[in-house]
Amino acid sequence: MGLLESLQWRYAAKKYDPSKKVSEENIDKIVEAARLAPTSSGLQQFRVLVVSNQDLKEKLSENALNPEVMVDCSHVLVFAAWDNYTEERIDAIYDRTTDERDLPRGRFSSYTDKIKGIYLNEAAEKNFVHTAHQSYIGFAMSIAMAAELKVDSTPAEGFDSALVDEVLGLKEKGLRSVTLLYLGYRDSEGDWLAGMKKVRNPKSEFVIEYR
Repeated sequence: MGLLESLQWRYAAKKYDPSKKVSEENIDKIVEAARLAPTSSGLQQFRVLVVSNQDLKEKLSENALNPEVMVDCSHVLVFAAWDNYTEERIDAIYDRTTDERDLPRGRFSSYTDKIKGIYLNEAAEKNFVHTAHQSYIGFAMSIAMAAELKVDSTPAEGFDSALVDEVLGLKEKGLRSVTLLYLGYRDSEGDWLAGMKKVRNPKSEFVIEYR
């Protein structure tokens, strides 16, 4: 099945079968799709935390919309972005890049100096908005990969980010949660959305062309 057919198949599952677990092999593929996602300046400004521990899922579900979905799913992926840009973070990725390409460190210093001049002079909250935007690219890649693997997923923004950050110790990691992705296998009989026709705006309205 091609990507478009897989995206036609998927929907945001509203009820999961807690007895069905996603294999570690498939979880690895879904996370790898996020890792390979493009990001601004190639900085990979986000991380993915994989939660399968049931006690942790129950703690994270407090104050969330549809908490039973988080509790019953197989895995929760937490997409967490840098809380700010720092010189050390920018240098680290470019040092890794030059090392792996057998280039001298500092090969891209003219560019890194430029982006440091942009981000290091901005407020931390504004920078977090930018890093959070980058995480959505990987988020979408994981959703698409899950669909190709016939793993159900539910994108979620309706959760207590302060609670998630505290429970997972994200502040100490220099991260803040942005989105969650629930993964598992649908309970078709108990899911009111299962089997309903996918509805999207028609292409004639969705696409605006300039020729």
